[in-house]
Amino acid sequence: MAGKTIAEKVLGRASGDSEARAGAVVEASPDLVMSHENTFLVNKAFTELGLKRPWDPDKIVIVLDHRTPANTAQTASVHAKIRKLVHEYGIKRFYDSGEGICHQILVEGRLARPGQLLLGTDSHTTTAGAVGAFGTGIGATEMAGVWAIGGLWLKVPETIRIILSGHFSKGVCAKDASLSLVRQLGPSGADCKCVEFSGSLFQDVPMAGRMVLCNMAMEMGAKAAIVSPDVVTSEWFRGLALAPRDFVTSDVDAVFEATQVFDVSRLPPMVSGPHRVEAARSVEEVEGIAVDQAFIGTCTNGRLEDLIAAAKILKGRKVSAGCRLIVAPASRNVLRDAIDNGAAQILISAGGTILPPGCGPCLGSHEGVLGDGEVCISSSNRNFRGRMGSDQAEIYLASPATVAASAVSGKITDPRRYLE
Repeated sequence: MAGKTIAEKVLGRASGDSEARAGAVVEASPDLVMSHENTFLVNKAFTELGLKRPWDPDKIVIVLDHRTPANTAQTASVHAKIRKLVHEYGIKRFYDSGEGICHQILVEGRLARPGQLLLGTDSHTTTAGAVGAFGTGIGATEMAGVWAIGGLWLKVPETIRIILSGHFSKGVCAKDASLSLVRQLGPSGADCKCVEFSGSLFQDVPMAGRMVLCNMAMEMGAKAAIVSPDVVTSEWFRGLALAPRDFVTSDVDAVFEATQVFDVSRLPPMVSGPHRVEAARSVEEVEGIAVDQAFIGTCTNGRLEDLIAAAKILKGRKVSAGCRLIVAPASRNVLRDAIDNGAAQILISAGGTILPPGCGPCLGSHEGVLGDGEVCISSSNRNFRGRMGSDQAEIYLASPATVAASAVSGKITDPRRYLE
């Protein structure tokens, strides 16, 4: 019998069915579950079942991140109710407003671990695959069921293997590779599949870049995305009591639905949009489009590495008149570290506005909402019409370096112009 993929191994272990293969439906018990403000909806469905306490509070993570600090009285009331239920249920892994974005906290805090099955009520839970976990998004009602019985039916997905080779050129990073992959494979190219990343490129891709690739795989329709664990993964967890068996990899004779090979050596900085993530082109093809707002942040590109990349371009420069730069660190730790290493000072001196850690501008809930006719270049993962406010606004996606370069010139700009 052929070997197994990472997805088959993780879901087989989580379901107690060691023979589980792609296409099988298993009842899997998660190692960790996560929800954010929609915890309120989870709990509503959970209590309607007549239950008083979740199956295992120690496996529940709750993060308030989408509308923080509270943007309305209604949101504030929801937050208050979540804090109350956290206390009543004895949930210890609770991250209140200002701590950061759920996906960042899971990885940064080493809560997401190799070989885990991680369920979250957010589509970009795939981000946890950066550490070798099988992370997938589910609905609030499904999560209520998990809270009730500690399990969920899942179909073991086929796996698409994506092998990345070569080296990034100056000014090019994992975000550019992600946008290029979405363009080539399309928004449904990995529908309900597990994307497994590997290849020689990963010798040069730290955890931050791995999170970008797994996060953006959602924009190809992926059910999960996993970077095959390697020395970078081991180093990330150095000092923690993880056994070698936790670092789950695919067997050499595992069966993949498809294998795609990409060499990134000649990849240019990419820009996607407006309105469709797959509408990605080289930055040269869209240079010169005027922007009203440049936004750096989100679960895709709000990490310390992203703020440093922007600071390298903005150091000694100013944001163009008529353009505003908004920066939302992905977590409190990211903000603290950016202050400590000087990146935050550079961004502020250049004219940037630093927001509290959180998701606000990305989903258009508050802080950085776009008006009619405005154009934004953003380091986020989605540019759907109306995503950041007005449905008459346009959003272009790019790397933090390209966003920073565009902020300086007031129009979409190739970051390599400022890196020579």
